[in-house]
Amino acid sequence: MDIVFKLDKIEEAALQLVHIAGAKKIVAMHGQMGAGKTTLVHAVCNVLGVKDMVSSPTFSIINEYTTAAGDSIYHLDLYRLNGEKEALDAGVEECIFSNQWCFVEWPENAPSLFPADAIHCYLSVTGDNERKLIVS
Repeated sequence: MDIVFKLDKIEEAALQLVHIAGAKKIVAMHGQMGAGKTTLVHAVCNVLGVKDMVSSPTFSIINEYTTAAGDSIYHLDLYRLNGEKEALDAGVEECIFSNQWCFVEWPENAPSLFPADAIHCYLSVTGDNERKLIVS
């Protein structure tokens, strides 16, 4: 499914993504640097009721947020990792198989860790303040 949106309507796109995901909670976020992966995860967290500060996990590798209902949401950034071994050492597998929402930026750095039913989102810049999200 393709979703084209303006950045000021990103929460509507986030709501669509949550609806498309349904019971699937592992979301691999693909896209070039600056495409808006972290911004989209932030919007999804807002939609899911996260009250914590949402930020890029580039240096921490894994951020955990809590929803108002007490559920966890994991936000991972694998950009700085060199393969599956480093991802495993960082605890990525525990997050992916936690049964909680898990959004992973730069999943191509550890592709074999993702289950076959993971959702893959491809985010790209299509114009000033406009993005295209392909969900598969």
